[in-house]
Amino acid sequence: MSNITLSVDDEIIRKVRKSAIDRHTTLTQMVRDFLTEVAARESSERLAAVQGLDRTFRSCSRDMGPHTWTRDELHER
Repeated sequence: MSNITLSVDDEIIRKVRKSAIDRHTTLTQMVRDFLTEVAARESSERLAAVQGLDRTFRSCSRDMGPHTWTRDELHER
């Protein structure tokens, strides 16, 4: 597990420590939980976007029949 160093205003640290005590946890655990939530949200948003694109591609694509042409035929001038 990696360690990080943060610079945070003393007053904010004091308030969050009190909040952590009320929740029966620690400031460190609250930061871990927050970062874990952000990472999970990013992953789920990315997955939802990929799934949306996949649905769009499937709904917009059409069967063009067999390919009876060659690349050279397509580019004849």
